[in-house]
Amino acid sequence: MAVRTWIWGCGVARRKPWEVDDELWVVIEPLLPKVEHRTRHPGRRRHPDRLAGILFVLHTGISWEHLPQELGFGSGMTCWRRLAEWTDAGVWPRLHETLLARLRGADALDFSRAVVDGPHTRVKRGSKTGRSPVDRGRNGSKHHLITDATGIPLAATLTGGNRNDVTQFIPLLQAVPPVRGKRGWPRQRPDTVLGDRGYDHDKYRRLAWALGVKRWVVERTFAHLYWFRRLRIRWEVRDDIHEAFLSLACSLICWRRLKAFR
Repeated sequence: MAVRTWIWGCGVARRKPWEVDDELWVVIEPLLPKVEHRTRHPGRRRHPDRLAGILFVLHTGISWEHLPQELGFGSGMTCWRRLAEWTDAGVWPRLHETLLARLRGADALDFSRAVVDGPHTRVKRGSKTGRSPVDRGRNGSKHHLITDATGIPLAATLTGGNRNDVTQFIPLLQAVPPVRGKRGWPRQRPDTVLGDRGYDHDKYRRLAWALGVKRWVVERTFAHLYWFRRLRIRWEVRDDIHEAFLSLACSLICWRRLKAFR
């Protein structure tokens, strides 16, 4: 009997968490920008367009320059350029939207309520930062997240650590993409939104209700997000690169939930 190693979110034998299985690659590949192949003076061949090097950095938090060459992912700079190229092409939001549509088609999304939260994260560099009131005034950023009733991430945004949660409530709702997957109009708005006291304001009280007993789902999702070590401390100078990691992590959580739901 073969020995099987259980990886969080999916029961795949001996698969490393940064390895992209063939099913996921089928979803990702059509979203990637087309590469023009040169016939004259081709130079060095491009490394295969697999996410393994990018995912290795996302999972382990290792710096790009220390990405081990012996793993066969290409150099850290090559992987960073690929991440930047795909970020500029809008791959990550489209991947997240595609997976949300598949989840809705499988009746795995629950829009009866959504839950929001916005914890602080430490920062080493980059903009979209501000003095954190919960970290002795140190510079920090905030990850704002909205999930469905079961904890599936619907959208995530990045702001400075000095931004009040209540100011990001509407932008976070607006960041939820129209989710297809079923006949008829796409679904975008939940019926009810739950948040803590940071979102309690007369202007939004009819939309958000502070019901902490049901907020554990978003806290669990943040625990899953911070299982990706690159998100625990922000090292990226470019905001869009850190946001790319955040979106990619949300997509991976969606993918694992989709596989578990089958």
